[in-house]
Amino acid sequence: MRDVLILAGEASGDLHGAGLASELSALRPDLALAGLGGAAMQRAGVKLIERIDTLGVMGFVEVIRQIPHHFTLLRAIDRRLRSGSVGLVIVIDYPGFNMRAAALARRAGVPVLYYITPQVWAWGAGRLSKLRELITRAAVILPFEEELLRQHGIDATFVGHPLLDRLPGIPDPSDARRLLGLDPVRPVLALFPGSREQEVSRHLQPFAAAASLLSARVPGLQVVVSTAPGMSLDPAACVFRQVRDASFAVLRAADAALCKSGTTTLEAAVAGCPLIVAYRTSQWTHALARRLVRIPRIGLVNIVAGREIAREFVQDAVQPASMAEALLPLLDPNDVTRRSMLAGLAEVRARLGQPGAARRVAAMASALVS
Repeated sequence: MRDVLILAGEASGDLHGAGLASELSALRPDLALAGLGGAAMQRAGVKLIERIDTLGVMGFVEVIRQIPHHFTLLRAIDRRLRSGSVGLVIVIDYPGFNMRAAALARRAGVPVLYYITPQVWAWGAGRLSKLRELITRAAVILPFEEELLRQHGIDATFVGHPLLDRLPGIPDPSDARRLLGLDPVRPVLALFPGSREQEVSRHLQPFAAAASLLSARVPGLQVVVSTAPGMSLDPAACVFRQVRDASFAVLRAADAALCKSGTTTLEAAVAGCPLIVAYRTSQWTHALARRLVRIPRIGLVNIVAGREIAREFVQDAVQPASMAEALLPLLDPNDVTRRSMLAGLAEVRARLGQPGAARRVAAMASALVS
């Protein structure tokens, strides 16, 4: 029985890896799945080398702290690769670690499938030549990535965004409100301060302050804070109701959302929830990003659209009063700004492809196993 190593470095990768593992097990029950992941991958039948709950960090500077642990894990992976038991390595996102793992696989003569490739269109274009050297195939999830990678000699295929695989389980707005115990008539604002402690520590206070300002202006406003699995916010820092691990239900229930930058903005597009985007990081990381990042927008919803659909507030612009002012028209069902944004979100959703990303990647993986 050949081993397939699936390497994910953070919570989102764990979810995508779990979907892929389920599809691959159904397609190829003769394969043994092992790797780095979390609870979702473990439930999907992946034998974990180590859990990655503590690995996911954000920022150029913050990631330095993980380097010693990364090298320990890489040595363990290298031993497996040199044993000859591994027929394929699938790396998911998390490029700082996974590019090194891909190099080890290449040295051992093991094919590499990269699922959710590095955002070379934003920064680190030099990684394109490295990707061409190190990986066998790429499964990309944003529509413009396939052409970009193919132009640089990388065998890339657009498989659609894995968020779309969750569409069948998304409730309609009235059902979502009932499931969350919300009043079906009063307006709802959702807050998404982040899935990592670093993000929450920088976003929760201004997000909550913006919600408080809106509560004073919008009669009966209900505010819900979406939190990641295993995360609990201090009630002293957040007086609003917390809902854990139910982002799509929260977005379907909400009239508008204040979201940190990241995949959550695409979740909002899929759910059809108007939003604004905000992100704040350390001063050092922000200074480096201004030198390295080559795109004018940070929100994935805007990047996919190719224009600003959702207003963005970055670093010092993350101010409660200005964010509340931008959210106010989005809470009004008759406002032209809200109607225009809903049309833009539908456009983004259409560009994300069709459901079935995990199934398509599993088929690619099956064809590569030696």
